[in-house]
This record gives sequence, C-alpha cells and structure tokens, in this order.
Amino acid sequence: MSTAIDLKEKAKEIRRTVLKMLTEAGSGHTGGSLSVVEIIISLYCYKMKHDPKNPRWDMRDRFILSKGHACPTVYAVLADCGYFPKEELMTLRKLGSRLQGHPQYGLPGIEASTGSLGQGLSIAIGMALAARMDKKNIRVYCVMGDGELNEGQVWEAAASAHHYKLDSLCGIVDYNKLQIDGCCKDVMDMSPLKEKWAAFGWNVIECDGHNFEELMNALDGAEKEKGRPTMILANTIKGKGVSFIENKVEWHGIAPKKEELERALKELG
Repeated sequence: MSTAIDLKEKAKEIRRTVLKMLTEAGSGHTGGSLSVVEIIISLYCYKMKHDPKNPRWDMRDRFILSKGHACPTVYAVLADCGYFPKEELMTLRKLGSRLQGHPQYGLPGIEASTGSLGQGLSIAIGMALAARMDKKNIRVYCVMGDGELNEGQVWEAAASAHHYKLDSLCGIVDYNKLQIDGCCKDVMDMSPLKEKWAAFGWNVIECDGHNFEELMNALDGAEKEKGRPTMILANTIKGKGVSFIENKVEWHGIAPKKEELERALKELG
C-alpha cells in the first residue's frame, strides 16, 4: 500500500501531466482539475478496490466524478494505474479521442458519463442500492464540486441516501470555494455545509483535501460508519500547486498557454 510520502510525489507528477494535457488540448478546466488531485489519488492509490487489468471486475468499488469537468485528473490517475496507455493522455478533447472533456462510459475505469452537475450523487445512490440488492460488499464514492451543491437534485439525493441508510456510500465535496461565476458564497451561499449535511442525516467529516494523511483518515472513518452515508468536506484550493492559477476564478475553464505551462512546471519542480 502506498504511503503518504509516496503519494505526495505522485501528486506532483499527476499535476505536471494534467497541465501538459490541458495545454496540448488548448482547452479544459484547469482550476478544478488541480484542486482534486490528492482526492483522486487517495481513492485510487489508497482506498478503493479496483483492478486495471479487469476494469469490469464485479467486486470493484465504484467511483463517480460528478464534477465531470475535472476529468483530466481522473484520466491521468487511471493511466498511471494502467487502465490505458499514458500516451493516450495527450489526445484529450481531440476529435475521435476516448478522452473527452467530460467522462464518457466506455473508457476503461469510467463508470458513468457525467458532467451535468448535480446528477452524480443520484447515480452513486443507484449503484449503492443495486449493490445492496445483489449482496455485493462494495463501496461507492462520488466526488462533487461545491458549486454544484446549488442544484436541488443534490439535496433530494442527500435525503434519499439517508432514508435508505446507505453506509456503503461516501460523497466527497471538492470544497475550493469557487465556481464558474465567482465565489460560491456570492453566487449562492450554501454555508454552513457541515451542518447542512448533518441535518440531512449524514455522517460528516471535514479535512484538508491536499493532506494525504487527513484524506486517508477521513476515508477510513467513512468505511467504519454504519447505518448512514458519509460526506467528506475536503477543503481545497482551486488551481492548487501553481501560484498564478491558485484561487483565480478565471482559470475555471481555460487551459495554460505554452509559456504558462513552462512557468507552472518550473514551480512544481
């Protein structure tokens, strides 16, 4: 099993890869891709049961990227795990590529086509309910953006997951405080998030979403919780790792130019 130290080095590598992918594509979502790096790595390299050699293994844990625009990071991690060749990463968003701007079912490792914000948690609930009916001992993870919590469907899903006591379900909010139109608190203030999820009957764990030790502990805690779902509020920085991208809302949906890529790669070391 990978240690936190190993994963810190992997996070640098994944960030470099994601930036190269976005620059090659000439489009994409830089800020939100960089903010979820440690979250996605913690799932695939520490917590989840999965098999790159057998992507449809019946007893695999399921992962849903509800904030589908952050898929470059998921693609980079999937390739690093061996789901498909790393060379394919540079085809991101290109005509005929399997690596589209939002995840598409059919690519090894992708469980559902996502990107219509607010729907991912409902998909994850369906998977958790199906697993219970089939008596499969698996877990289901769903990563959401904090901006998509503006969607009413999220809260319908929250009530449903509690009603069905889905303790195999773990949601993770990439809590970077920014969305496409600005600061989340200015667009639609959903705070206090911890109290809201708790009021819906969820076990709530708050952590530093860039700290592997805290993420590991949160994921372990979620797995131990019985009788109710868990929501991890992972405090993150949009554009994490690159000073001129961090906390800049304008980087939500643009890709680095070649000279910006060079600056970013120097910073990452």
